[in-house]
Amino acid sequence: MTTTVPARIEYLPRFQAQRRILIVLIAAQVLSGAGLAAGVTTGALLAQDMLGSTSLAGLLSALSTAGSALAAIAVGRISQARGRRLGLAAGYLAGAVGSAGVIAAAVAGSSVLLFIAMFVYGAGTATNLQARYAGADLAAPAHHARAVSTVLVATTLGGVVGPNLAAPTGDLAHTLGIPHLAGPFLLAGAAYAIAALVLAIWLRPDPLLLARALETERTAAAYAQPGDADGRPRRAAESRRSGVLVGALVMVLTQLVMVAIMTMTPVHMHDHGHGTAASGLVIAIHIGAMYLPSPLTGWLVDRYGHLTIAAASALALLTAGIVAANAPGDSVALFAVALALLGLGWNLGLVTGTAIITDAVPLATRARTQGLVDVSIAIAGATGGMASGLVVAAAGYPLLAIGGGILALAIVPAVVAAARGR
Repeated sequence: MTTTVPARIEYLPRFQAQRRILIVLIAAQVLSGAGLAAGVTTGALLAQDMLGSTSLAGLLSALSTAGSALAAIAVGRISQARGRRLGLAAGYLAGAVGSAGVIAAAVAGSSVLLFIAMFVYGAGTATNLQARYAGADLAAPAHHARAVSTVLVATTLGGVVGPNLAAPTGDLAHTLGIPHLAGPFLLAGAAYAIAALVLAIWLRPDPLLLARALETERTAAAYAQPGDADGRPRRAAESRRSGVLVGALVMVLTQLVMVAIMTMTPVHMHDHGHGTAASGLVIAIHIGAMYLPSPLTGWLVDRYGHLTIAAASALALLTAGIVAANAPGDSVALFAVALALLGLGWNLGLVTGTAIITDAVPLATRARTQGLVDVSIAIAGATGGMASGLVVAAAGYPLLAIGGGILALAIVPAVVAAARGR
């Protein structure tokens, strides 16, 4: 009895704090999901309309994801130094500022201002992804994937609602004298601003700072012990580096493939006569598939391991590419199926990669490392967004979809090799 009671006393506040933190993160993610999805729905169409070029339609997505790369570094460093609360709130506030800039650019007809604003708008995307790490800060190691998935699934509600408000917000924008395609950014700006406010006020205690304090107390005695002479610290460091590389690779490939196909699907549908309502529905289904399976994905990763779920991610992305490439131009249903599979593959890869990173990195450097990993993810997204328009202009949408699916298969040998190395 004397050995179990102190443990219960020690962990009870941690569990209570984790529940409160997850509730606050869920509220913020619902809001930020709406902001994220709203921009995705019409961003490429707005660029095509203002630039008059399909080949440059992916440029806006590329700038947004490039901005998210810079934001990932900033959010990671602020979180490392001052905690998740300030880091995440600052990122969402920047996303709100970027949304306002996009609206101003559309009103002024300025492509330069549009590019700058979309770069800043990317901070919202980076912060939405960084929030998943906050959910795992206080979670037990065996439950890291489930904690991450809890935060991710909260994005579903906003992510599904946001694209379906594309037409109504477009009408509202027209009433206010704003171009129709810029309407969803009204929703994005408001959603990001409120998410920042929610986190700034209610994300207390800060999950990273509390986890770091608890870790310091727990390991204080261990630091006083003699060093390990059999090489285990060195092997542990090598294992951490390997884990970071593998986790980053899984997420980079899934992000690149997902962004490339997702960015050009609304443009491809528009070229075949579909309106914003149809493309909004497809993107809503896609966003739902990106986040809604998260609880199941988290359980699967914790239960069956990283290798199995990473391979499932690659197969889902390949199937998505095949369906998208063969979908008739007039078939909204098949585009919806393709993007649902695309979202599912991304979800499997993101949860798996995040769990690998969280397991591999100690709390002392966790936020900074996570921020740097998300930079590579953002760069991959920028590459996919930029290349997507060029590939479609040169070779067509089907080749883009098939090529992305094949590229995703590189996940499997990479994870298998890492597993054998361990």
